Amino acid sequence: MNKPPSRRRKKATPAASDDSTLPDDLDLEDISLEENPATATITVTAVEVTELTQEEQSDRLHLERKVERAFFEAGKALTELRDRRLYRSTHKTFEEYCRDRFGHNRRQSYLLMDAAVIFDNLEQKCDRNDHILPTNEWQIRPLSKLDPDIQPEAWEQAVESANGKVPSHRIVKDAVQRIMERTQVPNTYQLGEVCQILAKDNPELRGKGGCWGIVSQVNEFSCTVRMWDGEHTVGLQHLKSYDYLPAECQQMRLVCDRMTRVYSDSLEVTVKSLLQSLGKLNRAYLTAMEEKLLTLLELEYGRIP
Repeated sequence: MNKPPSRRRKKATPAASDDSTLPDDLDLEDISLEENPATATITVTAVEVTELTQEEQSDRLHLERKVERAFFEAGKALTELRDRRLYRSTHKTFEEYCRDRFGHNRRQSYLLMDAAVIFDNLEQKCDRNDHILPTNEWQIRPLSKLDPDIQPEAWEQAVESANGKVPSHRIVKDAVQRIMERTQVPNTYQLGEVCQILAKDNPELRGKGGCWGIVSQVNEFSCTVRMWDGEHTVGLQHLKSYDYLPAECQQMRLVCDRMTRVYSDSLEVTVKSLLQSLGKLNRAYLTAMEEKLLTLLELEYGRIP
C-alpha cells in the first residue's frame, strides 16, 4: 500500500540574525508541530486581578448579606401579612392569598415563616464573631425539632462539622439527631390518650399552645396528635397528658372527630376561631351551649356522618 502523502505544512525559515529572539511573524502552531510535545514550552498570559476598594468591599458584603437573608426577610414579611390580615381586601384566607399571589401552598408559606423565627433565634444567640448563618430554609428545617434554647448549639455543631462553612441540610440533620439521642426520653404515651400542647416558643407549634389533641401514633421521639385542624407531629417535650379516665378519653375522641369533619382551610375566620376555642378546652366535656354551637356547625357545613 502506498504511503499517503504528508500534509505537513512547510514552514518559512527566518532570515539569519544576531538577535536570538524569534521573529514576530513566526507561527506558534508551526512550533508546536515541530517540537517534541514533552519539551514544548507553553506561554500563559497573566491576568491582573484588580483589588476591590474599601467601598466596593463594603458593598459586596452588604449585597451578600441580602442574598443570605432573602428567605428570612420573606418569612418575616409573610408573618406580618398574616398577622395584620393585609390580604383581607382580596382574599378570604391567608392560604388562598399566598397561593394566588406567590404560588405558595400552605406548607411553603409556613415553612418560610417558621424558618424566619429560627434564623432570628440563631442570629441573637450564636457567636457573632463566626458570622456563619443559614442561607436558605432547607438548611435549618431540622432545627424545628429542637427547643429554641438548644437550636444554637445544634447549629454551631453543624458549622464545625462543615469546617467553618454554611452546613448542608444533611449535616444539620445529623447534629440534631445526635442531640436528640443524647437527650432521649422514653415515650410513655398511649394511643387515644388526650394531651395538651406546650408550645415553648417552638415555631412549628405557633397558635397551638394550650390546645388538646388525641394521640394517634406513638413514635420514638414524638407523637402524632389529632387536633381540631388535623394531625400534627409533636415532640415529647411539647406534650403533657391530661390523665383523663378511659371514658373521658373516649368522649374527647368523639368531639375531636366532629371538629375535624367540620374543619377546612376555606372556613371563615370566625368559624375557625370557634373551633380553636373548643380545641383549647381543659375539661373532658362540652357545655350545653358548646354542644349546640358544634351541632350548628355540623348542620351548616354538612359534616354530620
